[in-house]
Amino acid sequence: MNWLHTAIALIEADYQRSADTHLIALPLPGFARCGIDLYLKDESTHPTGSLKHRLARSLFLYALCNGWLHAGSTVVESSSGSTAVSEAYFARLLGLPFIAVMPQNTSPEKIAQITFYGGHCHLVDSASAVYDEARTLAAQTGGHYMDQFTYAERATDWRGNNNIAQSMFTQMARERHPVPRWIVVGAGTGGTSATIGRYVRHQRHATQVCVPDPQGSVFGEFHRTGDASLTGPGSRIEGIGRPRVEASFIRTLVDRMLEVSDVDSVAAMRVLSHLLGRKVGPSTGTNFVGMLILANEMRSQGQQGAILSLLCDAGERYLASYFDPDWVRQHLGDCTAAATHIQSQLS
Repeated sequence: MNWLHTAIALIEADYQRSADTHLIALPLPGFARCGIDLYLKDESTHPTGSLKHRLARSLFLYALCNGWLHAGSTVVESSSGSTAVSEAYFARLLGLPFIAVMPQNTSPEKIAQITFYGGHCHLVDSASAVYDEARTLAAQTGGHYMDQFTYAERATDWRGNNNIAQSMFTQMARERHPVPRWIVVGAGTGGTSATIGRYVRHQRHATQVCVPDPQGSVFGEFHRTGDASLTGPGSRIEGIGRPRVEASFIRTLVDRMLEVSDVDSVAAMRVLSHLLGRKVGPSTGTNFVGMLILANEMRSQGQQGAILSLLCDAGERYLASYFDPDWVRQHLGDCTAAATHIQSQLS
């Protein structure tokens, strides 16, 4: 019990040292003149550099309070990168060994960050293989499989307690449209869209939740059909979209899905990076595509309001991949036309 109390105290102290993340207003005069304001909550400023820092903290507290983690436990996670980076951080904080099971195409930058925090990267051939391999490693080591794809939607207190949804609405309070018309958030586990969707309903806001889903992901089709047995090739946009339906993706909490092509995601990533004067990751590009689709619909229909989304992580993690033109052409295709089209929507 002493170790448990110490572990929880260490996580709570780490949280107390952290400030909230910034809300960035996007300077898009073409929309602003029509009464439409766009915002990004910058989750890249967490200690581990991404939105997944919140998830990892919640998962560790959930596992500790459920009695699943003990002194010396090996922590195992299936992750394409950012969750593993953040979980490696918290495992090191508690002095626990950490293993991340991930596809071989995970960016070298993320692998280096996991290693920096003392984690071990166990690479598998495909995204669909991470689940069983993680369970096997946890059993072999006598450790605990964190299983973000099952527990992400329940580990966070969705009613408030300074979760991401409460923070968003608090920061929007003095804007001209304090209650967003839309919150746009991509889904990896589905935990963030679930937290936001529940909070919006609990607070009785008129806000709707939109999930822009990358090509290859099954979430969009699951949202349409309710068929939880669906499988697919998976997403090539790191961190979002899945080859199977995950338990944490709650379709009834999502008001709208938008399918986004890979070239649109990367083109939007580049355009948004130029707008902000700093590099953002590809999943943020996917979010930006969703924001622009909704903003253009609102403008054409004479509607006013705010659209709020997330800057999930910084682009420096993807210099050798999504920010490398040769890599993009080889793996995803030519983004030139997509970038021109996205840029034309901003005027």
